[in-house]
Amino acid sequence: MSEPRRELIDVARRMAPARLNQGAAGNLSARARENGEDGYLITPSGMDYDTLTPEDIVFMRFDGTPEGRRKPSSEWRFHQDVYVERPEAGAVLHAHAPFATSLACLRRDLPPFHYMIARFGGDTIRCAEYATFGTQALSRNALAALRERCACLLANHGLLVFGRTPGRAFALAVEFEALCEQYWRACQLGPPALLPPEEMRIVLAKFAAYGQQDPAA
Repeated sequence: MSEPRRELIDVARRMAPARLNQGAAGNLSARARENGEDGYLITPSGMDYDTLTPEDIVFMRFDGTPEGRRKPSSEWRFHQDVYVERPEAGAVLHAHAPFATSLACLRRDLPPFHYMIARFGGDTIRCAEYATFGTQALSRNALAALRERCACLLANHGLLVFGRTPGRAFALAVEFEALCEQYWRACQLGPPALLPPEEMRIVLAKFAAYGQQDPAA
């Protein structure tokens, strides 16, 4: 039982050195099955990741009830709803990364200024409408922004990504924050040139097989 919990802690501890988070901000979860029940493991509310032990990680059932000695992250609702709505999601990461959060406070979508926008499933990365943290309204807004995407900004809040594993979600979050920084820096010199829809369609098609190594190679 402890191995998935340790993996979650290990990845959570990588978030601050990667400049995705500071202190106890943000949260991370992964699909899990414990004691014959399907659910997900999630970091606890308000605890510094460096202090976490496997017993501090909370198991959440899909009916919203927790199991463990700690309270789950206050953002458990959008983690749960992503798992329910997006079966391909194996891990969900939320962070207050500086450049992503800066753009989120401007309530801006990321336009196709760089072809790597397509990495996240579309020709833009959307910014979800604002709602109070920890609420079902925020979860609804996040799911709308994630439609056909694996990442979004949360207005006046931060970033949200999902991947197959905690490590994959972390890697995507790092890429997302890098794109936010590039966009922010480009905007200092003027409006960036945007790739046209036809080019983004080509790039999206290429990304459909991106990273899938030929086992015979």
